[in-house]
Amino acid sequence: MNKIYIIGVGLIGGSIALDIKSNNKHAKVFGIDTNDSHLDDALKLNVIDEKASYGDLKEADLVVLSIPVDKAVLELPKVLDAISDRALVIDVGSTKDPVCKAIENHKMRRNFLATHPIAGTEFSGPKAAIHGLFQKKTNIICEVEKTTFKLQEKALQLFSDLGMRIRYMNPEAHDKHIAYVSHLSHISSFMLGKTVIEKEKNERDIFDMAGSGFESTVRLAKSSPAMWTPIFKQNRENVIETLDEYINNLKQFKALMESNDFDEIYKEMQSTNHIKDILNGIA
Repeated sequence: MNKIYIIGVGLIGGSIALDIKSNNKHAKVFGIDTNDSHLDDALKLNVIDEKASYGDLKEADLVVLSIPVDKAVLELPKVLDAISDRALVIDVGSTKDPVCKAIENHKMRRNFLATHPIAGTEFSGPKAAIHGLFQKKTNIICEVEKTTFKLQEKALQLFSDLGMRIRYMNPEAHDKHIAYVSHLSHISSFMLGKTVIEKEKNERDIFDMAGSGFESTVRLAKSSPAMWTPIFKQNRENVIETLDEYINNLKQFKALMESNDFDEIYKEMQSTNHIKDILNGIA
């Protein structure tokens, strides 16, 4: 795959572009973005080689759709309308069921593969793109059976070259599970940041007292609201379910505090320490 088109030249799309260019000296990467300054930055940083438009997609071997999920459901059908039979189209969004349903009856459905690389940082835009972002990261693939086998093979080779592990999942299960391990984490971080900002009116006090624990916990609150609001909207029902469970646990912890039951608080925290074993098994 030598002609690569990245639609949405930000952290994920840009990092894919950098690794493809590093792995394949014959690859030429084209950028498509509604923000022209992003394309200018991507050119200067050598993330892309040229600017492009949808009219050029007929030349594509690979198209990576890396835009907010609410825009992806609208743009993906247009992308599939513009490509040739040989092209592979992937998206990298954090919700999978809506985008899969948006093109389930499209005549070029076999050219599309729904993916979600579980990778990223709190930063956005082409300046956030980095080499090696996907090394040892998990890539969720949904409805693989609906993609033509030859393009499946090309996709799997690409993901292997990027250093990713593969996990197969149906779109509904993906969206349910990702609400727990990603979406809830972002909400918790945003709300912790909000609570501290509202309580500590003197920002200097926050700066002076903030340790590494606070910094790591609130890191995700620096993420783009333009990206995350549509994610929460698309996955609303699953997010609400996870919030109900999370809030119930917070209420239970508060009740233990109010009743001075610190033996039970200790047991709760000790039991939760098992998360270390789970995460060590993933690493």
